[in-house]
Amino acid sequence: MKTLGLLGGMSAESTTLYYCELNRLVRARLGGLHSAQLLLWSVDFAGIADLQAKGDWAQAGAVLADAARRLEGAGAQAILICANTMHLVADQVQAAVGVPVIHIADATADAVKAAGCSRPLLLATKFTMEKDFYRGRLAARGIEAIVPEQADRDRLHAIIYDELCQGVISAASKAQVLAMIAKAPQADCVIFGCTEIGLLLSPGDLAVPVVDTALVHAAAGVDFALS
Repeated sequence: MKTLGLLGGMSAESTTLYYCELNRLVRARLGGLHSAQLLLWSVDFAGIADLQAKGDWAQAGAVLADAARRLEGAGAQAILICANTMHLVADQVQAAVGVPVIHIADATADAVKAAGCSRPLLLATKFTMEKDFYRGRLAARGIEAIVPEQADRDRLHAIIYDELCQGVISAASKAQVLAMIAKAPQADCVIFGCTEIGLLLSPGDLAVPVVDTALVHAAAGVDFALS
């Protein structure tokens, strides 16, 4: 089994999900007492979020690149950035290490295609919904992601940072996000494009296929680890 290096803490809530899912998948594949071989570098998210808000992506990338080098030095054979938004600096992280960075958008694209879909509604932070690093990578795979209207993007961003990243799960916020989804009947599936959204919604809440990026990213990591 190969060792995976996790760049986590963005947020700690979803990094916990990654840890559990990686171990669950390895146990499901290998049986018995098997679990994943993992190294975790968990950042202080307050500092990263401040850099995001300032638009200082170069410094945010430098922080993650340094952490990735440390994980590689400790024996990681691949890196998972346990957040969608911070894949904005994935190229900077990849340039800092000699092991692969398993990209969450690639795992997402594979899952969308496997579901027979091509026009997903992308629910995520404003950075992920509005910048090209994510939607452009999906588009290169023939997937045309659509996003909520501006007011809904603003509200969803606030729900993610002010509630989900801080462990707050609100029934009112869930209803608001479901209403956002209802406004996009042209979508053939929904991408939970922030690793915390699966804490608020479940696939059973929706009538269309769901791609939970945290789960498919973890599965891609296990595919690598057991290859």
